[in-house]
Amino acid sequence: MPFIETDIPGLMVYEPKVFEDSRGYFFESYNANSFAVAGVTITFVQDNQAQSSYGVIRGLHYQLNPNAQTKLVRVLHGSILDVAVDIRKGSPTYGKVFTVELSAENKKQLLVPQGFAHGYSVLSEKAEVFYKCDNFYHKASEGGIMFNDPVLNIDWRIPADKAVISDKDMLHPSFENCVTNFVF
Repeated sequence: MPFIETDIPGLMVYEPKVFEDSRGYFFESYNANSFAVAGVTITFVQDNQAQSSYGVIRGLHYQLNPNAQTKLVRVLHGSILDVAVDIRKGSPTYGKVFTVELSAENKKQLLVPQGFAHGYSVLSEKAEVFYKCDNFYHKASEGGIMFNDPVLNIDWRIPADKAVISDKDMLHPSFENCVTNFVF
């Protein structure tokens, strides 16, 4: 099965079967039937794509209910450290951080369910990130957690003097003070 369960309920790594030959490679990055066989029945409604340079840290972001988003994240070029944090009240893994390196080379994807804060850091010179969402962007529902929260203690694998963070992301509250309406 191409889905690998993590130690956080609902959070999965997807490793598609890649067919390679002298021409290059082919793989299905998404197939609703294959996902349904694994119990993943999500209707994606929006695709997003971002390009960033080395050291960029984006996150941690989420949208509150009823506009929460599940994301299927992959890298088209380069390499990132993808980060998900369980922010579902009552979850046995509430506050647990999961990280995985996603790259154009390894073709892994991370399925980030609703109820998680999400972010990534760019490990390569440039990275192009593509992700599918099951709900539309809704500005009034935006939430976030500061990237350098001392409780979460995330190692973004970027030296502090090389980190590039947006002004908006610098203003997110701590994990202990974030607003969330997710229940496990």
